[in-house]
This record gives sequence, C-alpha cells and structure tokens, in this order.
Amino acid sequence: MKLEVPIVNAFVDGTTGGNPAGVVLNAQNYSRDEKLKISSAVRLSETAFVSPSSAADFKLEFFTPTMQIAHCGHATIATFSYLRQQGLVPNDQTSKETIDGRREIYMDGEMAYMEQISPKYDELDEIALDRLFKSLGIDRKVLLPKTQPCVVNTGNSFLVTALKNKDTVSSIIPDFDLISEISEEFGLIGYYIFSLETVTFGRDASARMFAPRYGINEESATGMAAGPLACYLHDKMRIEKEKVTIEQGHLMSPPSPSVIIVTLHIEDGSISRLMAGGKAAVSESRIIEI
Repeated sequence: MKLEVPIVNAFVDGTTGGNPAGVVLNAQNYSRDEKLKISSAVRLSETAFVSPSSAADFKLEFFTPTMQIAHCGHATIATFSYLRQQGLVPNDQTSKETIDGRREIYMDGEMAYMEQISPKYDELDEIALDRLFKSLGIDRKVLLPKTQPCVVNTGNSFLVTALKNKDTVSSIIPDFDLISEISEEFGLIGYYIFSLETVTFGRDASARMFAPRYGINEESATGMAAGPLACYLHDKMRIEKEKVTIEQGHLMSPPSPSVIIVTLHIEDGSISRLMAGGKAAVSESRIIEI
C-alpha cells in the first residue's frame, strides 16, 4: 500500500526551522498496526492520525516510530494548521479527542493553540538528583541558583531543569541510555533543560529536549514540554508572566530554530489551565509504502 503523507513543520521561527510531523487524514481506514508501520516509514519523531470523533471535532492519535503516545504538542499544532489550510477548520474554537480525553484547540490566524491541564509537580530526592546530573554530564554548580530540577506534568511528565546560561545548555552531552532508564523509572516523556539566557532577545527561555525512551534523542520543538516549563517559571521561580515565549532547537546540532508561545490562565493565584501554540508550515510530502 502506497500513501502520500504531508510533512508539516510546527513551531516555525519566522518561516524556517520548527519540528516536522507527519499528518495522516482519514485514519479510521487504518488499523493500529498499520498506523505504527506508517509512522515508522515516515521516519519522524511523531506522526498524527486524524479521524472522526463523537466527543470532539477531530480524533487525534499519535505514534512515534516505535509506539503510540497519549499526546504530542508539535504534531497537534502541525495537524490543526494543516486542517485549516485545507479548509477543514472553519471556526477558531475547535477541539481534539485523544486517548486521554478531549482538549480544546484555539486558532488565531496562522497560530494554533492547544489546551493543557493544570500542573502537577514531583520533587526529586538526592539519589535521583545525582543520577540526573550524571545523565547530563554536569554537576550542581551549573544549575541556575535557587532552582531545583522538578518533574512537571500538564498532560505528560517532563523533568525540567534550569541551567545558569545558554552555553551550558548548549554544551550538554547526554548519556541517552541513562536518560532512558530514568525516564522509564519516573514515567517521563523526557528531559527539558533550559536557560533564561536566550539566543533571540526578548524571549523567556531557551530549551533543549531529550526523549530517548521514545526513540527521540533530541527534538527541535516540544509543545507538551513548553507548558510544564512555563508553569515551572511561574510557580517555582516566581516569574509571574501569563504569556511565556520559549525558543527551542537553537542550541541543538544542527540547529532547527523553533518558538513556542504559552499562555497561562491564572485563578486565585494558581494556574487553572494553559494554552501552548505556534505557527506551522508544510515542508514536503513523502510517498511511503507499507
């Protein structure tokens, strides 16, 4: 079976960079095994499969080349941008159904925003912290002062760690086997490592993301990790901004510059929900055969 799969780059910075995802429409025509084979053939970190839903406007399923995952931020942004470009999303307010339930989507011109839930935090003990530092090849002195690494979940769990500057973030040489082991133990998608020092002036953080547990050593844009980082800035670092701009992919090799906007909804001083979004653009189409 041959299939043409559009490749859509999500969270582009201007008109370039971003994180590519495959988008497959009419996914109700494929079995779960076929979806996994398609994702493997597309050879990207995630592919989104779109089918009808009785609970939302669209049903989305996300597959890496090796497994299905509950959510994927950049593939969601890629999908809804592509659906709008195809004239399939007439309203700014829309929604997706995932295996974890319904999430709201908001379209604002070229921007697509996805809903995430209020954050949950889990602190690490000293043994876990030592293993974290070993997996990144760093020691405590490179942490941003007065911060501690923390597991943050706004739909998926990420280990969020603040380092003192962007050069330190850029110079990390990860031990992917150990990161994968720690991620499995703590139920993480991966690590989100950041600095408040950014490549582009006026942004709030510059980040790298490592997810070898899911076959993704490093990713250039991660919407489901940007939400936890924005919450960490607000709740743990007391940076009380309701709109956070995060750049990612600038510090990886080779660079693929991306930018993610996160809007926090605050009620009685607490984050009740958040929306993470950005722009997307079709980069190519791939003909695959399974």
